[in-house]
Amino acid sequence: MVTRKTAPAKTAQAAVPAKTPAAKRPSAAVAGKALPKPMKAAPVAKKPAVPAKPAPEPKPKLVRDSFTMPKAEYAVIDHLKRRASVLERPAKKSELLRAGIKILNTLSDEALLAALRAVPTIKTGRPKH
Repeated sequence: MVTRKTAPAKTAQAAVPAKTPAAKRPSAAVAGKALPKPMKAAPVAKKPAVPAKPAPEPKPKLVRDSFTMPKAEYAVIDHLKRRASVLERPAKKSELLRAGIKILNTLSDEALLAALRAVPTIKTGRPKH
């Protein structure tokens, strides 16, 4: 069994001086002169204005789409994804397609027509299973 040790009982309290109306500040009438005015705080130097952060650009609206493409051209996407990984810049399929659109947008009209003529037209829609 554990016994508790108790502190010895205090028999005499420490003498605490009673609060007496100590020397109060004499009023203006008693002293015969006016009380000094409190000092004003020193003016604080203003910090230079911090330029406000520019408002963040709103995120662009995204559009989901689906399309049909030949299997051989779809394999080219996979090949490009592997090339990007070797170049230490992994890319998603959508990133590759968007990069291709950016490049097509920079072409002259003649070069764009030549690129479009190199792509055969295919029947669109979902395949029947």
